Amino acid sequence: MKCLCIRLSAIMALAIGLMVGVQPALANNPGYWHDAAGNIWVDSHGHCWQTGTWTPDNAVAACEGGEPTPMAHDTDGDGVNDDRDACPNTPNGASVDGTGCALDRDRDGVADYKDNCPDSARGAKVDRMGCKVVMEKVDIDTDGDGIFDPADRCPHSAKGVRVNMQGCEVDSDGDGVVDSKDRCPNSAPGIVVNGNGCEVDSDGDGVVNSMDRCQGTPVNKPVDTVGCELKNVIVLEGVNFDTGSATLTGPSMSVLDRTAASLTKNPTLVVEVAGYTDNRGRDASNRRLSESRAVSVMNYLITKGVSPASLRAKGYGPDNPVASNDTTAGRAKNRRVELHLLKQ
Repeated sequence: MKCLCIRLSAIMALAIGLMVGVQPALANNPGYWHDAAGNIWVDSHGHCWQTGTWTPDNAVAACEGGEPTPMAHDTDGDGVNDDRDACPNTPNGASVDGTGCALDRDRDGVADYKDNCPDSARGAKVDRMGCKVVMEKVDIDTDGDGIFDPADRCPHSAKGVRVNMQGCEVDSDGDGVVDSKDRCPNSAPGIVVNGNGCEVDSDGDGVVNSMDRCQGTPVNKPVDTVGCELKNVIVLEGVNFDTGSATLTGPSMSVLDRTAASLTKNPTLVVEVAGYTDNRGRDASNRRLSESRAVSVMNYLITKGVSPASLRAKGYGPDNPVASNDTTAGRAKNRRVELHLLKQ
């Protein structure tokens, strides 16, 4: 009968316990019912509720009339009692170490229970989920030109080239050819250039289009500085001398400078500088004067870079007039210097 009563009382205790939320014994206090927080359940009279498996070995002094002893509590249920739990609020189910704190096996600062990448390399920079941070491109300058990649429209510029604010190489003269490939970096605005950044010479005569007055010159024909074909006989208009002498006047120099440029541009030419006079005065004197003037012109051309080997000088005096010697204007035209093309 006594055995039946104990069982009945145990059954009643279990039924009441289930109604009020108590739970069976825990490993740290076996033989007693506990509440949801792990505390031994005590009724309104201060009695501790024993389970049917209670034995004197399970006695807790505070429940059995002895001196009160602290009851073991594990608030966060991690298996480490509160009195030695350095992290008493560990989330349910988290793996903890001997101090009750969540494990961080890869030591990245993110506990295992919330680490999406639990095997991160030692020392790796990780995000809040424990995964390695990929460096943002905002801090990268792939080609080292001083423009970060997000703003760099030309992220593979050659090393050392000068770039603009978009990270692309500079085209100083705006001709569409970047400076590192531009052999003519100071081309005038608006001109047509070739792949080297130099102005186009459509007829290939060595005179660029913007300066070529005779575009379409036949191939391999010698031309002057303005791109026009050299004739066999060229009158050097504007070349004059002091009266009765071989001294060139000032304005003559600019004409001869252009002439020298044309001749140096065509180094294979052999040219005779021919001097002429009008028919006034003695014939012998006129021939000596015309010869001196031709030599004066030849020497000036040599000082401007024309090869002496390509020049000859000869005075023809009053021969071969181009106008009448009966008028002042006609005599002025006959006093002249010509270039005679001897060899192309």
